[in-house]
Amino acid sequence: MSLSAADALIRLHPDDDVAVVRRRLLAGESAGELTFQGSIPAAHKVALRPLARGTPVRKYGQFIGRASIDIPAGAHVHVHNLDTGELSTGDHFLEPTAPWALLPESERLTFQGFTRPGGRAGTRNYVAVISSVNCSASVSQFVARRFTPEALRRDFPGVDGVVAFTHKAGCATADEGTEILQRVLVGIARHPNIGAYVIIGLGCETNQAAAMVRRHGLDQSETGSEPPLVLNIQQQGGISRTVEDAVKAVSGLLPAVDAQRRSTQPLSRLIVALNCGGSDGHSGITANPALGWASDLIVRHGGTTVLAETPEIYGAEHLLTRRAVSREVSDALLERIRWWEDHARKHGASMSNNPSAGNKEGGLTTIFEKSLGAVAKGGQAPLMSVLHYAQTITGPGLCFMDTPGYDPVSMTGLVAGGCTVGVFTTGRGSVYGCKPAPCIKVSTHTPLYRWMEGDIDLNAGTILDGEETIPQVGQRIFEAILSAANGERTKSEHAGIGDEEFAPWPLGPVF
Repeated sequence: MSLSAADALIRLHPDDDVAVVRRRLLAGESAGELTFQGSIPAAHKVALRPLARGTPVRKYGQFIGRASIDIPAGAHVHVHNLDTGELSTGDHFLEPTAPWALLPESERLTFQGFTRPGGRAGTRNYVAVISSVNCSASVSQFVARRFTPEALRRDFPGVDGVVAFTHKAGCATADEGTEILQRVLVGIARHPNIGAYVIIGLGCETNQAAAMVRRHGLDQSETGSEPPLVLNIQQQGGISRTVEDAVKAVSGLLPAVDAQRRSTQPLSRLIVALNCGGSDGHSGITANPALGWASDLIVRHGGTTVLAETPEIYGAEHLLTRRAVSREVSDALLERIRWWEDHARKHGASMSNNPSAGNKEGGLTTIFEKSLGAVAKGGQAPLMSVLHYAQTITGPGLCFMDTPGYDPVSMTGLVAGGCTVGVFTTGRGSVYGCKPAPCIKVSTHTPLYRWMEGDIDLNAGTILDGEETIPQVGQRIFEAILSAANGERTKSEHAGIGDEEFAPWPLGPVF
């Protein structure tokens, strides 16, 4: 059977040695002069010409690996015949990139959000019960469960929920692990989507709650209200007394939080997390570049977007450093890359261990290929800054936060840094959510969207289907971000997802 090349293949750059197949192709089928040598699944790669062993292989016009054996034209290119090989990207920093000119004030959009101290704006209005240590996790959950959604809707309709932020750390950790955990917990306490909070500890842990409050200035009220309440189970007299005292404290906070009302906020106060998970061979073709288009729009309106997942830009970092606003920003990103290389070596691992099993089944072969698609989420805007994990995001413009690639840990760092909306692209079917920030999920292809329509907010597969362009889908994502910022609930919020996905980075030894 002969197909047209346009119907069968997606060639992303004139210099590419491979193309992505649109649908499963069978041995003996052909497209133009190319005859397929075997069955090739949708979203996987096919060789456009013969590739001798050791030959560099290009996709997106960029290096993704080397042929590990001779590959004939028309053959499936994947883990059986493509290795990572050695990467050479040339110069990283070329020359300073000027920040983008913003739209005129008269053309910039606004959203309806909650005014917070320090010129910030929230998109949700939660009360947080923050656990300083895993030993107080159950108690924190007992407190949050006393405030059911039904009771809140009846008595405090302006409150989005009472959420317990629990984790598996807080004691027996080295300084590095405690420092990261404190950054995360303090980031949640100060998050624009949190209207009030209490902190619950055990009493004997390394991460002493009262000391954390003093060290990070949480006892210096930014709102003129009382300093945060810190309860320790040992000092309160056990589980029951702590729960009752904390419930009483939260009950006292709810009226003031409920009184908060949405008001007009400039889009410059919006901070958007850019993330992906369960990626496939379509990710870098549809959802990720469309999200990049939306990211650029937010930057044009004066807002902030944050790319992350350092191990998943590995091999594509030059596409960011070459548009850094200064050599210092470029060097900061390269320093994080070198740190990850050393971190992997110390644990007997390699940065090339990625992609995951699901990524490979979806058509991704090497980390370089995966990274090239992932970087597309950052659009074309200049790179303004590089942040450590859960570091406070100041913006504006496109920033990068150093996080692992593991979705819950990565998104927890982004949200703790101050992201008030998240956009999460997926080709395999993630059901991720992350309170207190709404999370918009975007599918990379139409069959996935139809299969999991109850969990995925937007379909970028219309790009593959020929129904929309990348800018058109990017505009839809941009509008969905504004709708979520205005209060429209995402599908993960409707499903009640986001309590258990809070996962601070467990970095460092546990003693």
